[in-house]
Amino acid sequence: MLSVALCGIRLARTRVLRTYTTAAATNNSQGHVVSTDLTNPPLLEYGEPSSVVQASPLRQPVYIPLSSLLRSKEAVRSSEQVAELDPTVFAHPIRRDILHLCVVHYLDSLRQGSANTKTRGEVRGSGRKLRPQKGSGMARLGDGQSPMLRGGGVAFGPKPRNFATKLPRKVIQMGMRVALSARVKEHNLRIVESLDWPGTKTKDMARRLDELGWDHKTLFVTGKDAVPSGLQRSTNNLHKINATTARQVGVYDLVKWPRVILDLAAVQWFEHHLTKMRPDPRKSAHTM
Repeated sequence: MLSVALCGIRLARTRVLRTYTTAAATNNSQGHVVSTDLTNPPLLEYGEPSSVVQASPLRQPVYIPLSSLLRSKEAVRSSEQVAELDPTVFAHPIRRDILHLCVVHYLDSLRQGSANTKTRGEVRGSGRKLRPQKGSGMARLGDGQSPMLRGGGVAFGPKPRNFATKLPRKVIQMGMRVALSARVKEHNLRIVESLDWPGTKTKDMARRLDELGWDHKTLFVTGKDAVPSGLQRSTNNLHKINATTARQVGVYDLVKWPRVILDLAAVQWFEHHLTKMRPDPRKSAHTM
């Protein structure tokens, strides 16, 4: 009974500990100095509201200047702006093993798997023994569908099968972060305010892409539900140019195409689905 009473007293006077980082003392969002000494952390009496002190993010945002497909005063104005990107999406550590897993997973799903051969039981013909077991002086032999004979069945031949493999969803998401971060690190990721193209002539689009240096193996990704009609019709006949949506693009596409062009809607889509940071009231991607 005495031990039970002592436990009750201890529970009544429980002290709540705060969580701290191992860094030196810093200022929190309210301007107060927060002690980060783990040896003597401050204590709160039971019933006092506890607060969790979060460490400041170690990664700084990624800044990329905006580009434009159009030749106008708005294009010059947008070139002076900068897009702020989520570092957890566009500055992820490069993992070649994750890229390999995602690419193999995608290529496995493309395999048709329709190869088919007949076994000795499926080959048409009689099951009669070709010659007696003994007395002929030759090797023993069964029916005419034996895999040893020409026109017979195939031993251990291929059969229709599904080559698709499974990969965890979080691994695929990490592959997207790694692929986007690799393009940023290689300076082959460009951001435009919009992918709307006023015309439909392939000649005009090819001339503009040549001016920008985007005429060779370039992938345009939009965050809208469908690719703008002007961009789609003007790039259909350019075999080194492709356009798709952020919902349809995969790790294999980001690895295959050396240069990737995103609009602001695609940046927001990627940050919304791939971010590892807590939701922030401000926009994920905005211009400065």
